[in-house]
Amino acid sequence: MSTVDTIAPAEGAPTAGRPRTKSQGGGFARYLLVRFLLIFPTIFILVTLVFFLMRTTGDPITAAQGGRLSPEALAALREAAGYDRPLLVQYLEYLGRIAVFDFGATLTTNRPVIEVLATYGPATFELVFYSLIVAFAVGIPLGLRAAYHRDRTQDAIFRVLAIFWYAVPIFFAGLLLKLVFAVWLKWLPVAGRASVGAELQLQTLPNKTGFYTIDALLTGNPEVLTDVLAHVVLPATALGLLTAGIFLRLVRTNVIGTLSTDYVDAARSRGVAESRLLRKHAYRPALIPIVTVIGLQIALLLSGAVLTETTFEWKGLGFILAEFLESRDFVAVQGIVVLLAIIVALTNFVVDIIAAFIDPRVRY
Repeated sequence: MSTVDTIAPAEGAPTAGRPRTKSQGGGFARYLLVRFLLIFPTIFILVTLVFFLMRTTGDPITAAQGGRLSPEALAALREAAGYDRPLLVQYLEYLGRIAVFDFGATLTTNRPVIEVLATYGPATFELVFYSLIVAFAVGIPLGLRAAYHRDRTQDAIFRVLAIFWYAVPIFFAGLLLKLVFAVWLKWLPVAGRASVGAELQLQTLPNKTGFYTIDALLTGNPEVLTDVLAHVVLPATALGLLTAGIFLRLVRTNVIGTLSTDYVDAARSRGVAESRLLRKHAYRPALIPIVTVIGLQIALLLSGAVLTETTFEWKGLGFILAEFLESRDFVAVQGIVVLLAIIVALTNFVVDIIAAFIDPRVRY
């Protein structure tokens, strides 16, 4: 035996079967850097698309005031706002303003768009948060049950429900929920974020956040908190069931695949109960695809918030966006859409990091 063969490896040196911590750390750092750098071209492409698509109808002044003002007054407004300059110049200036978070001012109220976003944004993000809770609470357990009862009656029922939840229009689901639970049963409020009395207490808070659940906790009044939570049930359910259908099918498919693997077959041959296999071996792998698609579902929920908020008179970004579209205030519309695009891009970055921690294979 040679001398090399008899020398023991130095303490801490990587050996066969031992994880290469330094290599893994470097792989994760590269993964993190690449994902972070991808945010910028993504946002750039989204901002560019939004800018030029909004200009297909002409400049915002003409779109909002065309036919209401004389040609001379319209030309004066366009010149004052800089919309008479070449489109490329306007685009470059817009990129410069976006870089310092200047989204312009609304044409209808002359209010800074960033102020509109700060006022109505919390309502939308609160609705999306509760919608995700509904999606997780409904989609994941039903997906596990569907996989456990594969190709049986329960599985067929759950799959039909998943398709129905995804296919039904959000406004129709919202109207149906309002009809049943607010009008017929009178269990829940019809619309709004809070009742008049609770709204007054929330608006008088000195340090209000705009997130009604947090503000209700700050009031120290349990009746206000109950009122706020009651108002969020129907819109969150209408919006959350859309994503619950996707989660149900993802969990079902992944759990069925996991239950067919060799290590599960080995455990099954040792007499491990099927329910324990589902709980111990298939549950965590089933969550990995859920985490990886959360970023896309955030985008779906934000787009669905427009119909949900108008249906339930939930005064968030979707509600005010519909009003700006009706008044053809394309400066405000452009600012809101760009902000939502930035939020979706950042959310995808965070989700990629979480997915890398859950499943290290995605780093390489």
